[in-house]
Amino acid sequence: MAGCWETSSPQRTVEEQWTAPRGQTMLGTGRTVRDGRTTEYEFVVISVKDGRLAYEAHPSGQPSAVFLSSELSDTRVIFQNSDHDFPQRVAYERQSADALLAWIEGSQNGRTRRVEFPYRRVPCH
Repeated sequence: MAGCWETSSPQRTVEEQWTAPRGQTMLGTGRTVRDGRTTEYEFVVISVKDGRLAYEAHPSGQPSAVFLSSELSDTRVIFQNSDHDFPQRVAYERQSADALLAWIEGSQNGRTRRVEFPYRRVPCH
C-alpha cells in the first residue's frame, strides 16, 4: 500500500499517498479533485491497537472515525466499524504491484452501498 495511487474519470481524480510502515504506523492522505478544485480530503493513520490494525480516518467536514481490522491477509485488509453511519467497512486489496482496489461499503438509508476505487500506482509528487 505504501506509495502513491490514483484513479480518475472525466469528472474527478481521486488520489491517495501512503508512507511505508514504520513504528507500527502508516500515514495516509487522500484528496478528490473535480474541475480543478479539491472537493474532499482525508488524513488517515493506520496503527496497531489491541493486537489489530486500526484505521483512523479524519475526513474533511466530518468527525473522525476508527475502523478495526476484521480481515487481514498478505493482499487484503478489511476494516470495520458497525456503529459508523456510512461506510461501515473500508477495504484495500492488492491486485498486482501496480494495482490496488479500495472500497467503502455498508448500509445507507436502508440500502447496501459499495463505492470502489480502482487505483493504479503513480509517481509521487
